[in-house]
Amino acid sequence: MVKNKTSLTFYGGVNEIGGNKILLQDGDARVFLDFGLSFGKRSIFYDEFLSPRSACGLGDFIEMGLLPNVDGIYREDLLAMCGMKKQKPKIDAVFLTHAHADHANYISFLHEEIPIYLGETAFLMLNAAAESGTRSMEYEIIDFKRRPVESKKEEPVKRTFKPFRTGAKIKIGTLEIEPVHVDHSVPGAYGFIVHTSRGAVVYTGDLRMHGTKPKMTREFIERAKASEPAALIVEGTRIDVSHEPSSEDKVKKECNNAVAKTDKFVVADFNFKDVDRLRTFFEIARSNSRKLVVSLKDAFMLKWLSRDPKLNVPSYSDEDIIIHIPKRGTGTYRENDYSVNERQFLNLNNSWTAEKIRKNQKRVISVLSFYNFNELIDIKPEDGSLFIHSLSEPFNEEMRVDFKRLRNWLQHFKLRMFQSHCSGHACGEELIDLARQIKPKTIFPVHTEHPRLFCRKLRSIRLVKEAVEYEL
Repeated sequence: MVKNKTSLTFYGGVNEIGGNKILLQDGDARVFLDFGLSFGKRSIFYDEFLSPRSACGLGDFIEMGLLPNVDGIYREDLLAMCGMKKQKPKIDAVFLTHAHADHANYISFLHEEIPIYLGETAFLMLNAAAESGTRSMEYEIIDFKRRPVESKKEEPVKRTFKPFRTGAKIKIGTLEIEPVHVDHSVPGAYGFIVHTSRGAVVYTGDLRMHGTKPKMTREFIERAKASEPAALIVEGTRIDVSHEPSSEDKVKKECNNAVAKTDKFVVADFNFKDVDRLRTFFEIARSNSRKLVVSLKDAFMLKWLSRDPKLNVPSYSDEDIIIHIPKRGTGTYRENDYSVNERQFLNLNNSWTAEKIRKNQKRVISVLSFYNFNELIDIKPEDGSLFIHSLSEPFNEEMRVDFKRLRNWLQHFKLRMFQSHCSGHACGEELIDLARQIKPKTIFPVHTEHPRLFCRKLRSIRLVKEAVEYEL
């Protein structure tokens, strides 16, 4: 390796939204900025009924372009399963911006000796997902059992996580990484200012200005500007949307008005990892003398996130929280129908079955995603009940098909639909303003399907190609 060379190689997030995997090299120091799942690439070949074969280890993932064929980063057991030679790690660390799957999930495949640096809240979220989820190769972030698994009693291999907060300065060889909080639709989100031998490299991660904490994003911009960066890696999810028409405050007012006007059952569909939106609906429920009904999976998230007092998230045992216990296995709510981890929630005073929710429809707001709509069959909502869709409108063919099915369910149960949402990503004018304030020598757009739109308003744009090394 050439001493004093500083370079960036983009193995994901190129002409796509998500899947970020950015290799930063500075002399002998090598770190990845995020290592996420690419939903777009995966959907080209796979769907809910067709997945990469776990029996082939890394083989299917590398062959179909879901993982880069890079030496010295992957788990030895998964390499062996596809006939590849075991390798010692050649990466010093991974720095995770936040806990969304398109930035974090493919950490599952990395060698356990590679340390993962991430925000303290992101670490809580990953633990919640690990405790609530089923074991699969694409979700083994916190720990994993070496494959092939010989025994259920085998102890899992734990990864090394090193949580941080804003103010930390982390030394990795010649690099010094400075995480700075940003506002996003998930808590514990950070941008990075990486000080290299060729100047600072600024990485935005995902951010916005119209959420509940724009001050955090402004602080990141100011610190990034002060570093006089050689390069800015900027997300561009919504570079094609010129203005942001909504805000979390607006969502709260609109949804509260809608709930206040009904005396029937209310269903809300939103991303539960979006803690701002979670607080919004929790407060709406309380202000309308209702309780918020959450799923078993959501109960795990409350269990972990309520440990962070800065988040102001209710515990799963809060008097205004109800845990919805679904039918499983025999359909008779037997303990053995549920996973060992789920059983901790079964016999609580605030654990309700669908039958009890049905009898108390007017007293609750039920958080129910489209993929759990089967529960409506047992709840039997009154005609004219309210469905609040607090997610983005469908923007690809697969989402449009699901949205059509969703409307069929609403029509069947005679639910009225109300839409109110604001994005977790900055709009075009905010992204352009951010870049102009930071004033980098070179700008690398990522996490966008429209990187060329940056060229209309900004200079020194470097449009990247996947797996190509760019020296600073």
